Amino acid sequence: MEFVNTSDGSKTLFQEKVGEHYHSKHGAVVESKHVFLTAGLQYYVDRNQQDEVSVLEVGFGTGLNFLIAADWCTQKALKFNYVGVETEPLPLTLLKQSGYNAYVADRIWEGFLTGYQQALSEGSQLNDLVSYRVACNPILAYTASEKFDVVFFDAFAEIHHPEMWSMETLAHVADLLNPGGVFVTYAITGNLKRAMRSLGFDIEKVPGAPGKREMLRAVKRAVGKM
Repeated sequence: MEFVNTSDGSKTLFQEKVGEHYHSKHGAVVESKHVFLTAGLQYYVDRNQQDEVSVLEVGFGTGLNFLIAADWCTQKALKFNYVGVETEPLPLTLLKQSGYNAYVADRIWEGFLTGYQQALSEGSQLNDLVSYRVACNPILAYTASEKFDVVFFDAFAEIHHPEMWSMETLAHVADLLNPGGVFVTYAITGNLKRAMRSLGFDIEKVPGAPGKREMLRAVKRAVGKM
């Protein structure tokens, strides 16, 4: 795999085996900031005014969403606990070619590279505020004693990986989210909206990143709330 340029000047990978880019060809960094940072993490923090936030990402990929979020949380002096689930972690030698160091603080990029191998096993501390781990297993095999505040759902498209968008997978992910937690993804379909409603979420159509008209944001209702 090789990194290719996207419309905003940032890079993404093309996964030939799947037939899909890891991030939008209309702008990798623009999509990451719009979908996962602004519509997801920042939305949750603004609503809840916490000094600590936890994120579960389905599809760690190139680490771009984590880097953007870690940089933002560090700027805000917000404690950030992150877990990314990835069945096929990319080698560090490839991630170094991403050019994502241009979009985050030097200390974030350097900490990411230094701690990546450890993050693949026991987890790593990027700085005093940010801890991260990459769970190297399928999402249905991932379990955790803790619940998360935000889910970045960044799996490959349903046409290529339908099992990632199944009711079984969505229910498993939903169970890992705290009441009041936010689920965001770049996609929006009738089936996805119906599934999230049935799992106890209030859903919202949000303007999408370049190349997509809309995206989905869903907030998990408290137990007993209709």
